[in-house]
Amino acid sequence: MDKVDNVRIINSRAPIRVCDIGGWTDTWFARYGDIFNIGVNPCVEVQLRIQENANDNGIKIVLENFGETYELDPDSISYNKHPLIEAAIGVMHIPVNLSFEACIFSPVPPGAATGTSAAVSIALIGALDVLTPGRMTPYEIAMMAHAIETKELGLECGIQDQLASAYGGLNYIQMHEYPHATVSRPIMSEEVLWELESRLVLVYIGKPHYSSEIHKKVIESLGANASDDKRLHKLRELAREAKDAVSAGDMLELGRAMDANTKVQRDLNAGLVCPEFERIIGLSKQHNALGHKVNGAGGDGGTLTLLTDGDSRKKRNLIEKIEQTGAVVIEISIATEGIRIW
Repeated sequence: MDKVDNVRIINSRAPIRVCDIGGWTDTWFARYGDIFNIGVNPCVEVQLRIQENANDNGIKIVLENFGETYELDPDSISYNKHPLIEAAIGVMHIPVNLSFEACIFSPVPPGAATGTSAAVSIALIGALDVLTPGRMTPYEIAMMAHAIETKELGLECGIQDQLASAYGGLNYIQMHEYPHATVSRPIMSEEVLWELESRLVLVYIGKPHYSSEIHKKVIESLGANASDDKRLHKLRELAREAKDAVSAGDMLELGRAMDANTKVQRDLNAGLVCPEFERIIGLSKQHNALGHKVNGAGGDGGTLTLLTDGDSRKKRNLIEKIEQTGAVVIEISIATEGIRIW
């Protein structure tokens, strides 16, 4: 936290999420689950500029990615422009003697299926928490962000994105009973972590995912006993296998788990792995990539994570070929930390 010209400045950073194996089992209808995922940079950034004892007591939201600025009435916050942001501010009980500007920036396109909206919520809640008594733990911030989406806004939302953003790095999430979970890190050497980071490629296929209708169909098809569905059992199993693979430094096994997870996504609904994803997967196989994971639940847009074979020259050639298709390769690195606030 800094102070410039009597304005307090609070900064917050929260990583995004890729390569989520076991996704779909972190939901209310799965009841319990196992998820492996990786929190990565670039981070969502939030900066608060705060004035104490201000006369106007107002709130200004600056959304850099959209070139949009608007104001909120702290006494009557409605969720009609950007509900996730407005709800986070509304539930955090900000002291009445403050006015502030919240500047929010994401280097990743919206709808990239990398948990970006969760990272926005995590970073904003973390920054606002500085203004209230006490401090929330990363787990508490994640659960608050999840509750805002599900309880405050009534949205379908699993728990993994918020936890990945709050903790960063490689996570093995065990959801014992929705939404309660524990988070642990696979045991691995620095050398294995560096090798994994060097092999990962994040590809944005050039359009955001708007897959709510497909997701509704999947939930309906799973039925009342979704938690016992063999496909969800398989996803849980694959998350455990991915965790064991990185602990052993076994990139072949990790790639196999990624491919098997994407196959289950196809089995849930063919629309979860759209033709653009299939084209990138086919191209990467020509360059001997070991694994392919359509990020998030999947759908008609967004991103996929590739695990290359360790040949740096071949990886660079693959990236060049991918970009020639019109897709965008987003540079990432493994986040060694989760949310950071200062």
